[in-house]
Amino acid sequence: MSTHLRSFCANCVIAGFLLATSDWLLAASSLQAGVGTPSADRSEATYRGGLVTPPLAKPQFTLTDTSGAPFNFRVGTEGYVTLLFFGYTNCRDECPLHMAAIATSLQQIPPEVRNQVKVVFVTADPARDTPTVLRAWLNHFDRKFIGLTGNAATIEAAQRAAQVPVATKTTLANKAYDVGHAAFVLAYTKDNLAHLIYPGGVTPTDWAHDLPLLVKEEWARQ
Repeated sequence: MSTHLRSFCANCVIAGFLLATSDWLLAASSLQAGVGTPSADRSEATYRGGLVTPPLAKPQFTLTDTSGAPFNFRVGTEGYVTLLFFGYTNCRDECPLHMAAIATSLQQIPPEVRNQVKVVFVTADPARDTPTVLRAWLNHFDRKFIGLTGNAATIEAAQRAAQVPVATKTTLANKAYDVGHAAFVLAYTKDNLAHLIYPGGVTPTDWAHDLPLLVKEEWARQ
């Protein structure tokens, strides 16, 4: 997908997300998602992610980090470019691919840029993703990644606050299950708004291109 991402218009990217789940359709109807309006010095091709208009407000929610301490998402990420993803450690595709791509890109950009980025992974499978399990999994990618968990109700509330589809379970054989979840990363800039979302297939090169721009971005006032 990443080889074609640059040629996608933002509407195509958003349409793919809309088709993924009916929950997202409900949220998008109120958001009126569409092609972002570039500022005077920004073309639609500037970023490798999909521009969203209106941008999504950074949500207010508090969950528990992997040390057992409460983490207020809005307060704890203030002043940073923040990448938010809802997933689970037993995921076989999108979750490890997103985390690996972001982790690799962070090693490719200057420290002064890297230090202005926070990555927050919220488990959509709290029954299996204990703080210990979540921390060990995230450490495979980057020890600075923030892992958050909670009970099913608080995690569902966090997803709704972020205006992403609420995760669902699909029962498999032998009492196992898979978790269906939003497969894109929300990128909040320092204005506490997500102007961009990144689907699966975004490469480390794409992230290494976009993150320095996001760190210094000043979105035009509407």
